[in-house]
Amino acid sequence: MKMKTHKGASKRFTKTGSGKIIHHKAGKRHLLSHKKRDRKRRLSGTAVVTGRATAILQQLLPR
Repeated sequence: MKMKTHKGASKRFTKTGSGKIIHHKAGKRHLLSHKKRDRKRRLSGTAVVTGRATAILQQLLPR
């Protein structure tokens, strides 16, 4: 039987070619007017998921 992809996880995380899992950084959706530009720049872009979360996400994203 095929493993099904968890659709909620697939919308939030992506896998790289080497198998690492990437996510967008939190905190850059709203209430941006009082945040410093350095902080907003640091929050932009993506980051690699680390720790125990990678093992859980490997099960949710089988491909």
